[in-house]
This record gives sequence, C-alpha cells and structure tokens, in this order.
Amino acid sequence: MSLTEAQVADAAARLVEAEVSTVQIGLLTLQYPGMDMDDAYAVQRAFVALKSGRKGVGWKIGLTSKAMQSALGIDIPDSGVLLDDMVFASGAVVPAGRFIAPRIEAEIAFVMRAPLAGADVSRADVIAATDYVTPSLEILDTRIVRVDRATGQGRSVIDTIADNAANAGIVLGAQRHRVDTFDLRWVGAIVRRNGGVEETGLGAGVLDDPVESVVWLARRMAQYGQVIESGDIILSGSFVRPVETMAGALIEADFGRFGAVSCRFE
Repeated sequence: MSLTEAQVADAAARLVEAEVSTVQIGLLTLQYPGMDMDDAYAVQRAFVALKSGRKGVGWKIGLTSKAMQSALGIDIPDSGVLLDDMVFASGAVVPAGRFIAPRIEAEIAFVMRAPLAGADVSRADVIAATDYVTPSLEILDTRIVRVDRATGQGRSVIDTIADNAANAGIVLGAQRHRVDTFDLRWVGAIVRRNGGVEETGLGAGVLDDPVESVVWLARRMAQYGQVIESGDIILSGSFVRPVETMAGALIEADFGRFGAVSCRFE
C-alpha cells in the first residue's frame, strides 16, 4: 500500500459526501498516482464503514467478462459490498435523486444458506452452500467522475474498487431456483429499456460459469480475512454491458424460464 491511514480516511469521507450531495469527486488515481489495488480496497472498506446504521447483506462481483477486463487492462474481477438499503424488490420505483448517474446490469444472484470461506473453496463448496439463485438487476452508480475533464484521463479499476466497485443498488426477482436446476452458463436475459431491447447475454459471459465467479470471490475474501456469511446475497457479475437510465425509464430483464425482474426510475 502507498496511501497513509489519513489519506484512506480522507478519500472515504469524500466518497460519502459525494453520495449524499450527488456531486461526484475527481479521480482518486489523479490525486494519488501511486495508488494500488490494496489501497483501493482499503478505501472501499473505510467508505462502507462510514455508512453508520447500514447492515451488510452481501457482495457484488464485477469485471467478470474478458471484454471488460481487457478494456481496463486487468486480468481479475473486482468486488464490492451490498448494504441493506441498496435492496429493491422487482417492480420497485427508484426515487428521483437517489443516485447520481445510474446504469443497469443483468445478473444471476446467489443467496447463501451456509458460510463460505477459505483459499481452497471449490465449485462443489459453492453449490453446497447456495440456498437458491434468482434473476437480478444491479444498479451501478459512480461517486467518482468517469473522465477527468482537464486531462482526459478515465477512471481506472483502482478508482472503481475504491468506489465500492460502483455498486449502488440491487433489484431481486421473485423466482427462486436450486442452483443445480439450470445450467447457469446458458441462463440468459433480454434487457429492455422502455420496451426496446438494449442488451442480451448469457451466464457463460461470467468467467464461463457464474458459479466460478462465487469461487473467485470466496478465495479473494480469504486474502483479507473475510467470509461469505449465511444469508448473504452474491451478485455473480454482469453478462451484459451497462444500460444507461434516465428519469421515467422502465428497465426489464427477461430471463426466460429462469424468471424476470424490473424497476422504474422516477
């Protein structure tokens, strides 16, 4: 790590202020050019810790597709924390002003019935620990600008990780399935905005199998002494590109026999 404790605390406090004021801050990687991934996760943990009264309910996994990893020049996914006030039921109306610049991704969510931990977690361990899987939407938001106007520099994966992996909300479908009912590689979705198709994709876009995404998360968390707990929601990663939203937008994801999930933005 290159950041001091004071710098980590300052970055986290500014992210909280950005979320409250809905005014984005500048790139952390411009302010701290030597910032690395360990620094980013330290800022993320401090950012989440400042959200008093909010309870952790799970984890999100991002950057699971080869295309997104290549675009950002990395070869591993990232992760963020889900909090209780981020969760919406399918069909919910998202209040105006709740987010800064929300975008939507379609994902398969895992809900755990048993803890999962350790550097040697296997695919079989994930399947045994999963209570059910369900269709979901992730609401992405950015407390940090996407591009610095003065320099043209874009947000890097380091900025994104610090910003809680750009996580802001989750919409869960009503359908619940045993994890082995479907071959999750072939579970796909058609994502519509105001009735028009914006994106389509298959679960195989997530590390070739969403189960492997949860394996990766459990092993990564072991490096930081963290554990996936019973009852945790795990967003396994998007298999579509982010869909932009706007006031009045209706977002619908049709997963076929797997189910459906939707939300509307005021």
